[in-house]
Parts: sequence; C-alpha cells; structure tokens
Amino acid sequence: MALRQRLDEVVDRFNILEQRMAAGPAADEYVELSREYAELEPIVRHVTALREAERELAGIDEMVDAGDELAELAAAERPALLKRIERLSEEVRLALLPKDEADSKNAILEVRAGTGGQEAALFAGDLFRMYERYAAERGWKVEVMSLSEGEAGGYKEIVAAVRGNDVFARLKYESGVHRVQRVPVTESGGRIHTSAATVAVLPEAQEVDIEIPASEIRIDTMRASGAGGQHVNTTDSAVRITHIPTGIVVTSSEKSQHQNRARAMQVLRARLYDLERQKADAERAAERRDQVGSGDRSERIRTYNFPQGRVTDHRINLTLYRLSEILDGTALDEVIDALATEHQARLLADADA
Repeated sequence: MALRQRLDEVVDRFNILEQRMAAGPAADEYVELSREYAELEPIVRHVTALREAERELAGIDEMVDAGDELAELAAAERPALLKRIERLSEEVRLALLPKDEADSKNAILEVRAGTGGQEAALFAGDLFRMYERYAAERGWKVEVMSLSEGEAGGYKEIVAAVRGNDVFARLKYESGVHRVQRVPVTESGGRIHTSAATVAVLPEAQEVDIEIPASEIRIDTMRASGAGGQHVNTTDSAVRITHIPTGIVVTSSEKSQHQNRARAMQVLRARLYDLERQKADAERAAERRDQVGSGDRSERIRTYNFPQGRVTDHRINLTLYRLSEILDGTALDEVIDALATEHQARLLADADA
C-alpha cells in the first residue's frame, strides 16, 4: 500500500508539473519545473507500463473466471504476463531509489603509484591508459591536467578531467587501491612481484557547488620542474594552491601560469566537494560503511593477476579471466555493471528494511 501511495504521489506531481509548464511560467521558474519534470518522467513512464500490465492481468482474470470461449487462451497468457509485471515492478522500485546528485557530473581522475617503486609507476600508467581507452569507447573526452612521470615509464601521479555523459556515475566505483601481480620487466629471475596504485575519482565541482573565499587559499608560483634529463620550462609558471582550513595542496605545472591557476582551482574544488560528500555520507550512515560506491579509498578493491590472466574485484567477489580486454577498456563495463547492480541491490535492501 505504501508503494502504491508513493506512485500515486509521483504521478500526481508529474501531472501538476505538466500543467504549470503549459501555463507559460517565467523563465527561471520554467527551468526549475523542467528539471523536476525530467527527474520524474522516467519514473512515470515505468509506472504507466506497470499499470497497463496490471489492467491487462485484471482483464485476463475476468475472462478466466467467466469461463467463456477465450478462457483457455487467456489462462495460457497469464504466466508470461505475471513475469512481465514482476519485471516492471522491479524497474519501478529501481526508478524510485534516491539518485546520487553527482552522477551526472564530469569527473577528476587521479591515479598515483603506490607501493612497488618503478613497477608501481608502470602499473599506474597501465591503469590510466585503461581509463583513457574506456573513455574513448564511451565517447568521453580526457584532458590531462598534471602529471609526474616515473623514472622507468608510467606515472608517479597523473590527474585528468574526464568529460561526457554520466562520467561520475560510471567511474565512481573505481576509487580505491588497485593491486597488480606480475613479473616486472626488470626482474631477471622471473619472480612475481606485487605492486599497487591508488585511484581517486572525484565529481567535478563548479563554482556554484563550492565557493572558496580568497582568504582561505594561498597561491605560490614556482619554477616548473620535470623528470631527470627532460627539458624544463625556465619561467616561474608552476602554481601551487594551498587550502588553509583543510591543508589540501594542489599543483599544476603547464606553460601558462593563468591556465595553471584555473586547473589547480578546478582540482581543489573537486577535492573539497568530495570532502563534503564524504562528511554527509558519514553522517547519514555512521553505523555502517557502504564499500560499493562510497568512494572509500582505504581498502584494496581489485587485483590484476597477469600470470593467471584474471581480474578480481574483492568488493563483490567477482573474478573475470579477461585481463587483457579489461586493461584495453573494452571489458571494463562488465566489472562496473556488476558493481552498479550490487549497489542497487543494497539500496533496495535498505529501502525494504
């Protein structure tokens, strides 16, 4: 009964929005109305399909009870219709789940080498290339904002902006410690080494999301530097911004000081926005931690085992023997889809509790 009442409220609100939009409101009110309308429209679409199927079932039951000449045919159609109603009911419940307001945002992707020295930097490079290829598969754009190369290749750290449709909704499950098990190219004895890299995916915040007073930041310019032996820009163009209240420090070292400042502020806003989201999550769920989708970066989330050609996501105990395709970005969706499904299942369980 509670669910039906909730659905009635959603449909009633949707109809009111349609009427108010048709009445020709002022531009700013129309924007607000259309935003809410767009949020409710997919829910109402699912509800309409469910109710049509339920009316169809009621008609079939009437024919069966009447025992007329179509009763046998109607009875034969009933099992398939019941399955369709079950599926539509599940779709309605999923559509009613609370949405993460950041899902539609672009993302700041940060990949850093962890334990493992040069091999960790090489692995960080492999991970970043995986995300680049995955982004290309989905038609997203990747813009490198800052990087520090490893001595033997790969990256000690690389930060990039990823832009496109539902970027954060897909990449948010990648935050955490990624571990690799393989024989490094520098290993002459053929022994398998374990290295790690950390991935952080932050929703890109706009100025309207996070306002940073000038009094809370310190901006330093410094001489740009690069990896050993590489050409170094000799102008004082690199920018380091320190957020005084939190101690967060971001840097950017491209050739343009103006561009560096803008990029560093972009990353700082994303980190502060993510910090606020984490605080809100902790307040709403202090008694438990939802590992999937929580952005928790303190735990190992995935292992890439080269000798066995497998990838294991430890949060959902998923193992796929498709390591090369996942690192190519073409099979990463299989992992992300499984994580998203598990996350939805947890949300449904919470809603039913």
